[in-house]
Amino acid sequence: MEMAVSGRKLSDIHGSASLGSAEDFDNSCEPCLFVGQHVGAHGFCVKCQEYLCKNCFECHKKTKATRNHQLLDKDNVGKHATTSKDSDECTEKCSEHKKEMIKFFCPTHKALGCNDCVILDHRTCNIDYIPDKCSDIGDSEEYMDIMKKLKEKMKEAEDILKKAEVRDKEIDKCHAGIIKEILNFRKEINERLDQLQQDIQKDVDKKKANDKKIIQKVVDECASISTEVKNLQSSLQAYRSARQNGQLYINIKRAECKIKSDEVKKADEHLAKSDMQYSFERNTDLKNMLLKRDTFGKLNLSSSLVVTTKKKIYQEKYTLTHKEDMNIKTQSDNHKYTCDITGCAVLSSNKLVPADGRIRKVKVVDIQSKAVIEEKVLKSQPWDIAVMPRDHIAVTLPNERAIYLMSTSGQLSEVKKIPVKGKCMNITYHQDHLYVVCNYPKSVMVLDTQGNVQNTISLNNDIFNDPRYIVVSNDSRHIYISDCRSHCIVSITLQGDVSAVYKHEELSRPKGMVMLNDGSLLLCCCRSNTIHHITGDLKQGQIMIDGLSYPQSICYSHQHDEVYIGCLSGQLKVFSIK
Repeated sequence: MEMAVSGRKLSDIHGSASLGSAEDFDNSCEPCLFVGQHVGAHGFCVKCQEYLCKNCFECHKKTKATRNHQLLDKDNVGKHATTSKDSDECTEKCSEHKKEMIKFFCPTHKALGCNDCVILDHRTCNIDYIPDKCSDIGDSEEYMDIMKKLKEKMKEAEDILKKAEVRDKEIDKCHAGIIKEILNFRKEINERLDQLQQDIQKDVDKKKANDKKIIQKVVDECASISTEVKNLQSSLQAYRSARQNGQLYINIKRAECKIKSDEVKKADEHLAKSDMQYSFERNTDLKNMLLKRDTFGKLNLSSSLVVTTKKKIYQEKYTLTHKEDMNIKTQSDNHKYTCDITGCAVLSSNKLVPADGRIRKVKVVDIQSKAVIEEKVLKSQPWDIAVMPRDHIAVTLPNERAIYLMSTSGQLSEVKKIPVKGKCMNITYHQDHLYVVCNYPKSVMVLDTQGNVQNTISLNNDIFNDPRYIVVSNDSRHIYISDCRSHCIVSITLQGDVSAVYKHEELSRPKGMVMLNDGSLLLCCCRSNTIHHITGDLKQGQIMIDGLSYPQSICYSHQHDEVYIGCLSGQLKVFSIK
């Protein structure tokens, strides 16, 4: 097997593919064609009975084994074509038995082979002997048909190559756009941070200036007091020395008033106003936010982020026909409350298991007789049910924040209680794992069959408001979640990246979902009383059923080709699906 060579350009591949186009030349170089290269013929070797390209033509002249062969250039090839004789002789060696020639074809196994191949592997087959079958095959419909199909195959390859080149440019453009957006966002953040820094620095500068004014005022006041005191001291000494007792008396009284004044105390009080120490306190919200992984942003992988459908845009593959209603009310039910079938699932043993949330019951319904054959009262309201191997079911109880694993073989019995960190709503089982939608916090939990958490996918973004129901694609690459308050269906990857969003003008409070064989979805819309059919890529959708009474849950029986829709009225609506 040949290995792909890394680093080969799309233009190189496109060039080699287009080289063999029928419009380029009438015949191909047969030695080159043998190694998978399509090169136009430049001449012909009469001895070898082969068309040759220019390189092979020149090499034929130089090689010892072929230098004496009769060669015809491109101008004389036509003459040979009119005089040459057809040869039914097989000249290609068998790949398995190197010394033998390929002479046979097995129509049963679509295999070419030699004598040994026929003896060893095709003794009982009806074998075609090639020399008997190949006469005038160059003029046959088979030859014309195969050449036409090869041309079509080449055209298909060229079309894909063109698409690949366009996609290659789109990838570069997308990358450049994302890098530009990242840089612009960083620039905006820098500008905003610069502005915030300038604002707080202005506050610091203003505080400093005010305190400096207070200090200067106190300095001026103390300097004035000191000057007056010094003047009093000098005058008192002078009047005493001059024995001017009258003036001395007057200035002593002035000094007493100065001493009793509160000027120094007031200056000290003014100084106390600047005694307030201040410091910079970091914004803890900003600090904590910067520690988070996706603070700056994240890369959303999306081929079609939001698709809004306003009318019927495709012809449905499936049809749903109403057959009958199943009433799952029993005599032991509390008739003060209306039954609310928030979840339902089909068991492999012709049984249907609905969760009746209002009256805290899980019931078992026989599909054939349409009768409730068993029921079990739980401690709190069950929400949804998932069928597991060995006749087990998993039941979510949001108020208990727990999942009950129960056995349905014999009487309904609890096998295990699994506590979960969140208000668990819808649950589904897929490839040995349980997928659970939770609120508070909004997330998808992936558990093994023993209840051990294998992965937690956060739904803490702007798209999700009230996630309720979940479906996993057959290839496990996408998880579909209905959001009751955002009125949309969201497809995410196992890493939590949003891949597509579906909206519809009558998509009001979407809840239960089920996946059909082709990967499309049937969706219950509780408030608009409709069932929508949506393609797996969430690009197209339409209303298939309307006029229901608050449909909440839905399940599908492959065995009976029936869809069961749980409504608020306590009835299971039965529809045949084709």
